[in-house]
Amino acid sequence: MLIKSGVHFTDNGIKTALKAMQLQQAIIGVANENMLGFDKIGYQRKEAVVPAFTEYLGVNGLSQATDTTIGRISTSANPLDLALNTKGYFQVQGKDGVRLTRDGRFKLDKNGNLLNIEDQPVLSNSGVPIKLPFVPDKISDVVVNTKGQVKVFNKNTKKLDNVATLGIVDSNGVGIAQPEVAQGFLEYSNVSLQNEFMNLMPTIKAYDANRQMFMIENSVLQRTISQLSNAQ
Repeated sequence: MLIKSGVHFTDNGIKTALKAMQLQQAIIGVANENMLGFDKIGYQRKEAVVPAFTEYLGVNGLSQATDTTIGRISTSANPLDLALNTKGYFQVQGKDGVRLTRDGRFKLDKNGNLLNIEDQPVLSNSGVPIKLPFVPDKISDVVVNTKGQVKVFNKNTKKLDNVATLGIVDSNGVGIAQPEVAQGFLEYSNVSLQNEFMNLMPTIKAYDANRQMFMIENSVLQRTISQLSNAQ
């Protein structure tokens, strides 16, 4: 018994060119999003994943992956600004549930709750919002070590009181034992503008080529319709 198999593609040039152009527009959109996120705290670069035959499948065959390399770490004047020197995420309580973020711009409210820049509670490794037992006189009285343990200086006892440990997890929600938290630092995006522009050039050229093909096919089709109309 002989079994034959293969991939057969039958589509006209106009449809093929349109699908390819839509795909390349989507890829350009991903690159534009990355460039816009260049100066965003905690932004992670998105990468367009183009499997085989995607140009024939169109934009629906495109997917995205997140580049988890660590971004640019810079010092900050705020002691509650935190950065991660390893792969992982802080956990905050969003409106729709737990949200993962590398944006470590944190603050305290008047009740001692630790919040992110969007006023969402920062979660501990036990999954509950972190709240200090009292509001310190100075923000610098809050100390966070490399393991993510949050402590606050108690002026009455002259000691650091344990508060909680930051809930730092990987992309699957599994806790990270050695998160390497840096207090007084912020992580900017891991986007390289130069690389984004260089990676974008082949896509722009491919888009122009498919656009030219579409225009040629469309012109031929119009002439054919015109000739058939005159023949009648």
